Amino acid sequence: MTNELVYTGAVELASLLRAREVSAVEVLDAHLEQIDLVNPLVNAVVTLDEEGARAAAAEADRKLVAGEPVGPLHGLPISFKDTALTAGMRTTFGHPRTRDFVPEANDLHVQRILDAGAIRLGKTNVPEYAAGSHTFNLVFGVTRNPYDLTKSAGGSSGGAAAALACGFQPIADGSDMGGSLRNPASFCNVVGLRPTPGMVPNTDGGNVFFPLGVAGPMGRTAADAALLFSVMAGPAAADPFSVFPPSPALPAGEPTPEDLKGLRIAFAPTLGGRVPVEREVLDVVEAQARALAEAGAVVDLECLDLDGSDEAFRTLRAAAFDAAWGDDLAADPELFNHFLAWNIREGAALTGRDVFRAEETMTRLIRRAGDFFDRYDLVIAPASQVAPFDADLEYPTEIEGHQLETYLDWMRAPYLFTPLGLPALSVPAGFTPAGLPVGLQMVGARGSDARLLRLASAFEKLSSCSSVRPQGVSIP
Repeated sequence: MTNELVYTGAVELASLLRAREVSAVEVLDAHLEQIDLVNPLVNAVVTLDEEGARAAAAEADRKLVAGEPVGPLHGLPISFKDTALTAGMRTTFGHPRTRDFVPEANDLHVQRILDAGAIRLGKTNVPEYAAGSHTFNLVFGVTRNPYDLTKSAGGSSGGAAAALACGFQPIADGSDMGGSLRNPASFCNVVGLRPTPGMVPNTDGGNVFFPLGVAGPMGRTAADAALLFSVMAGPAAADPFSVFPPSPALPAGEPTPEDLKGLRIAFAPTLGGRVPVEREVLDVVEAQARALAEAGAVVDLECLDLDGSDEAFRTLRAAAFDAAWGDDLAADPELFNHFLAWNIREGAALTGRDVFRAEETMTRLIRRAGDFFDRYDLVIAPASQVAPFDADLEYPTEIEGHQLETYLDWMRAPYLFTPLGLPALSVPAGFTPAGLPVGLQMVGARGSDARLLRLASAFEKLSSCSSVRPQGVSIP
């Protein structure tokens, strides 16, 4: 029988731990047992340090007994994304050549999470170098969807999303360039926030000027994601763009559907006709748009300016891939999977003028988005254009009769928002007739991350989607 501790929310669990109504050792034992039972089915956690976690949990309990100060994540177990550097624990990036790499130091967001009292369990699976929104690689294989083991868990934070859905951990870190927090959240019925660039400092890569990739939080609810976000966010001297104005004052008290009354919402089911979307996905997001209107929001069929976003995103992504791996690919053409190799070669063909013009396009989009959010509070759209697809596929090649040319085409619903520098999240919105999760993408004004999480929490009160546990890995 499933121990209910593994599906207790992070906010509640942290409160129980601080009140000493449950011990960190008990919490860890419950999650380790769940991993032992279910992880062989989904392959979400790919590295596990049980001995180290047990020692950390015992120390966490000692601190509470001794009356020592503890952090907001005290005693909460977490496995980190396998692209995040974790000191003394292997970090493979999902690639054979780094399968035995053990970093000497933690990435900043990892260190902040540990400093806040979380218990490090292990690492969660990723695609090769986190490139793509389907989690499989040659080191650990494929991560399967907890709601249907024949389907994809999404990516690139697919291991993290599946681990949350399965009750392996109450919070998870991830990263997002083109949807890597939002897509797997949609596929696994959890919440994933891509923060405004600068909210979570970019101190872990080699280029603080690269605007597309950010680290962010995941949780089974918006409140749990907000708890982790409060720890990950904050300025750092190593990232000159991380100093950000504080979020506007939020209403006091628990978020409720009352927060949605009078909200001005732009509903973009196909992003202004720019992307094909599966009918069963549209059915879910259209129903939730109606629910928001019934809750008192003003919902218009409208989309902000995304013209040029596709080219800007693809140009900057390809340029970054070529800078990171172009020399390696030239030295060994078989080193990367075929679609990542294609993307690297696309970058090699670019000129400095191409990159500069992409940055100019991004500048225009950011400025136009600022004007748009003078008129609207929120944009809603599908978090993914498709429902979870067969895990044996590399990526979808067709949507509603539209043929897709590259591995990026089916990911456009989240990545077209990336160059605009806006916070965006996926929140559970419903299920297809086959019981597969569908997420609603919510996009807010630059810097409105805290408000966006509150609105997502209010939206959760309109339905019980977040509480539906995965049937693919159910335990009596």
